[in-house]
Amino acid sequence: MTDDNSTFIREVNEDLRSDYMKALWKRFRFVLLALAIGVVAVTAGLRGWEYWKETTAARSGDVFLAALEKARGGDTDAALTEFQELEQTGYGSYPVLARMRAATVLADKGDTAGAIAAFSEIGKDVSQPVAIRDAARVRAAYLLIDTGSYADVQAEVEVLAVPSNPARHSAREALGIAAYKAGELKQAAQWFGDIDADREAPAGIKTRASLMLEMIAAKGGAS
Repeated sequence: MTDDNSTFIREVNEDLRSDYMKALWKRFRFVLLALAIGVVAVTAGLRGWEYWKETTAARSGDVFLAALEKARGGDTDAALTEFQELEQTGYGSYPVLARMRAATVLADKGDTAGAIAAFSEIGKDVSQPVAIRDAARVRAAYLLIDTGSYADVQAEVEVLAVPSNPARHSAREALGIAAYKAGELKQAAQWFGDIDADREAPAGIKTRASLMLEMIAAKGGAS
């Protein structure tokens, strides 16, 4: 008798749950359907967005590599055109990389003024990553050593020549060379001395700084 009662109660509960679910479905079916459709749409949208990003980035990468090959092969005009187009149509980090390479191509073509202007513009573009801006400033500064004044080099990279900046070593070297070229031997000695005293300075830059300090001392300008 007990088993029969248990079976009866279980069947009643199942019927009640079934009726309850039917009532819920009848009342909220449109809401539930809308939610299900929404989940499917969002999932499809996200996957479509990821696919678009991947394919677009891959396409930009192919264009960038092709332009690099043209530049290395001496077809600088075609490379410059492709880099400049990629600046406008590229995806992800490729537009700014294309800007940097385009400026390099200008320098290789002998358009130093154009290259300096391009690098300087990138260095002032706050929408770009700090590392890219600093690298562009350093490139502009090295080009200005031969074509500009010490003040021009200062305007580009003196802000980077501080202890906490990763680009300080190259910035100090550019400043030191520009100061030496301008006859500012005491200032040059200070910049090269900062490099020589910096334990984190790359070996190559540190070696060049030591040589420059010897040259300055030979001229009596280190005091």
